[in-house]
Amino acid sequence: MTDRLNETLARVTRRIAERSADSRAAYLDRIARAADQGPRRRQLGCGNLAHGFAACGPEDKADLKSAAKPNIAIVTAYNDMLSAHQPYELYPQRLKAAVRGAGGVAQVAGGVPAMCDGVTQGRTGMELSLFSRDVIAMGTAIALSHDMFDGVLCLGICDKIVPGLMMGALSFGHLPVLFVPSGPMTSGLSNPEKARIRQLYAEGKADRQALLEAEAASYHGPGTCTFYGTANSNQMLMEIMGLQLPGSSFVNPGTPLRDALTDAAARRIVELASPAARTPIGHVVDEKAVVNGVIGLLATGGSTNHTLHLVAIAAAAGILLTWEDFDDLSAVVPLLARVYPNGKADVNHFHAAGGMAFLIGELLDAGLLHADVRTVAGEGGLGRYRDEPHLGSDGLAWRAGPARSLDPEVLAPVAAPIAADGGLRILQGNLGRAVIKVSAVKPEHRRVEAPVRIFEDQDDMVAAFKRGELHRDVVVVIRGQGPRANGMPELHKLTPPLGVLQDLGYRIALLTDGRMSGASGKVPAAIHLTPEAVDQGPIARLRDGDPVLLDAEAGRLEVLIDEAEFAARTPVRPDLARNAWGTGRELFAGFRRLVGPADQGAAVFGRDA
Repeated sequence: MTDRLNETLARVTRRIAERSADSRAAYLDRIARAADQGPRRRQLGCGNLAHGFAACGPEDKADLKSAAKPNIAIVTAYNDMLSAHQPYELYPQRLKAAVRGAGGVAQVAGGVPAMCDGVTQGRTGMELSLFSRDVIAMGTAIALSHDMFDGVLCLGICDKIVPGLMMGALSFGHLPVLFVPSGPMTSGLSNPEKARIRQLYAEGKADRQALLEAEAASYHGPGTCTFYGTANSNQMLMEIMGLQLPGSSFVNPGTPLRDALTDAAARRIVELASPAARTPIGHVVDEKAVVNGVIGLLATGGSTNHTLHLVAIAAAAGILLTWEDFDDLSAVVPLLARVYPNGKADVNHFHAAGGMAFLIGELLDAGLLHADVRTVAGEGGLGRYRDEPHLGSDGLAWRAGPARSLDPEVLAPVAAPIAADGGLRILQGNLGRAVIKVSAVKPEHRRVEAPVRIFEDQDDMVAAFKRGELHRDVVVVIRGQGPRANGMPELHKLTPPLGVLQDLGYRIALLTDGRMSGASGKVPAAIHLTPEAVDQGPIARLRDGDPVLLDAEAGRLEVLIDEAEFAARTPVRPDLARNAWGTGRELFAGFRRLVGPADQGAAVFGRDA
């Protein structure tokens, strides 16, 4: 391992620390004052405490009366509609038993909602998806508000759920927190074959039955979906930021190794809650850990959603992360993983090729990660995460991870990367600022200059495609999709038709103030545009036929008309009446009023009413 950090990595980390000095100091002061009070249940009134353990068994009740043993909160996002969360059904009993065996007590402190973006894609329910993150954060805080706990086990995997759990847990930053994954489902129908049938369906060359059979063969059992979208990016982040046990992210559910890792997580949180080894999450998630998370995202071609989530997570710890930090780091961090949609492999192939142990080892050796960080694994910093778990004759143990990739086409070394940079870039110009992920976009498609066709709903765009109106060079604009407009839904429905148009040889791009997907694909997509249309951002002054340039290599996003003429136009305010009611959307009107811009994490916290 080199002792020399990459100069850009060191500079960006210093810049973040300097920018965050006041807010981080205030956060650390808050959690220090909370920690000074010791286990809160010792200060509860007798009636309060009695309520807290009334339903416990005699042994746990006696331990909680005396406050002699640590009490561990389990915050669970279990439901059995999400394939990734279905395994959590039986986790609480298993964790309670393992915690008890390690000398502690565990209680399910609360449950948080967990919606599946795969189910709500293209539906009105997707307009609640991003806001569910902040609801989960608040639900986590409610679960921990009882002042009964010395440590926390968080059960969550998927898109908004892990960021929400993180944000909520960081509001109790004086407590140690450990995330417990359940792992990915086994490989089914290959992701390229699934994408092929989706595109055939979009072209009218496959029927709904063929599409449904393909989807069911792909999403076929318990565990995370196997493509590298937001859910699996979450798991990578929790590991590279030191919040999960080493090597625990991508072990399949229902296996002996998975069960052993779950038990080990329970034992470890009891240790972390002890005075001798106490490791509060507010100290684990520092500026270096946040930068490590960004680097992991870039090195693996992870989800664009984390340009929102990591910013919001960092802010919850008093750390001010910006899109410019992503952009500067992307220029020096090589892309080391090729997992669908950036390649043909799935996350099981990534894990088999060497997984997180190889990835982290390569980045550490290249000076592209901070090694000197606190983690839930204990002494040794991030170097502990070069090891991988296995079951030996004496049970669970860790051994050195592979020194070389078993499949360089899926997981490459730093010396021979898949691409020289991380492929996540910031576009700027007279249309505002946007994010683009180019790791799956071929170089010849990264610069598009074409007239725009404007829509305010993805269904209208799909209908126009079916009528043949988009079979030309075109920049498709979907506006009125930002956080303040309708909650910033993912526009995943656009992927197949845009892919069809590109394959026909047209110059195609997407521009939107909404989100595309954690699985952003082969068509250049300028997403998360800010200012958004509802705030009279420049996108609201675009008109059909305006020539727009999207240049991912140069970082440009511009409308190519006279500056004075463009500035003089009256912005078109999106018609939001159809987004106000139905599927629970009326309950989130306050969120839409309070939410911040995309480049500040699109969070409802920290904003004036």
